[in-house]
Amino acid sequence: MADAAFWDNQDASKEVIREKKTLQRQLEMWRGLTQKHDDLYTLVEMCEEADDSSLFPEIASVADSLEQAINDVEFKQMLSGEHDQGNAILSINAGAGGTEAQDWAQMLFRMYLRWCERRGFKTEVVDMLSDDEAGIKSVTIMVEGEYAFGYLKAERGVHRLVRISPFDANKRRHTSFASVMAIPEIDDDIEIEIDEEDLRIDTFRSSGAGGQKVNKTSSAIRITHLPTNIVVQCQNERSQHKNKAQAMKILRARLYELQEQEQAEEKEKLQGEKRVIAWGSQIRSYVMHPYQMVKDHRTNQETSNVTEVMDGDLDEFMRAYLLFATKGA
Repeated sequence: MADAAFWDNQDASKEVIREKKTLQRQLEMWRGLTQKHDDLYTLVEMCEEADDSSLFPEIASVADSLEQAINDVEFKQMLSGEHDQGNAILSINAGAGGTEAQDWAQMLFRMYLRWCERRGFKTEVVDMLSDDEAGIKSVTIMVEGEYAFGYLKAERGVHRLVRISPFDANKRRHTSFASVMAIPEIDDDIEIEIDEEDLRIDTFRSSGAGGQKVNKTSSAIRITHLPTNIVVQCQNERSQHKNKAQAMKILRARLYELQEQEQAEEKEKLQGEKRVIAWGSQIRSYVMHPYQMVKDHRTNQETSNVTEVMDGDLDEFMRAYLLFATKGA
């Protein structure tokens, strides 16, 4: 990087910088583990030499910290996919069921925002279709952070809620469904061919809270890719140009994901393998009545602490799925 000719090739220099950042993260990770190990070893030696039991609590604390750090490293080793380290595009769509399902979609939306806060990830709502009565019909979120896609790919599928409906005057139990999709934000250097003639681009007025912030111009963009019937839209920016650029970024990611999926299915077909397709299947149930339980049907990971899960405590479910997927591979 110190070479005078380093920036002559922008694409090559960006790749070197990306590789450097990856190596730096790995070095920092191992240096951190080594330091925690050395601190623990030193404390144990001091305790033995001085025969001082007062150091036990500190030793236990450092040991717990080291164990957690090792668990984090093991977790990240499972995130070795091509795009696992990068950002993610997360979409939530309410299933059939009107207000019930829309309220469930909004609950999931809040759950993932809280999980992102816990992880220190940056989130940006790209598009949201709210309902006049309650909840949301759909929402798309850009999630920026290290390993964002690697974590969130564990959430792809249909999520099921069982509860006493707050919208039912007779207090009956209802079952609601919402689907979650996570795709990687792909780099600009990945070539995805999109023919302008294959696109139908519509503009519309952004929805909002009203008042002074209401968008008076038709700056929101909806793009339909006619060959695949993939529809993406963006309305978070006031500029039509920026909304179109964001929508095209999401379209490229959706088309790339479709391409990867088709290649994987073709490979399995040639190998004569059969598997359950995760997308579109029920992956997790959240039961709030008559008992409290969240259960992942792929891994059998479960907890009775529904409140913590809905407040973003998802790591154990993600870890269990990634371990399950790694063993399955």
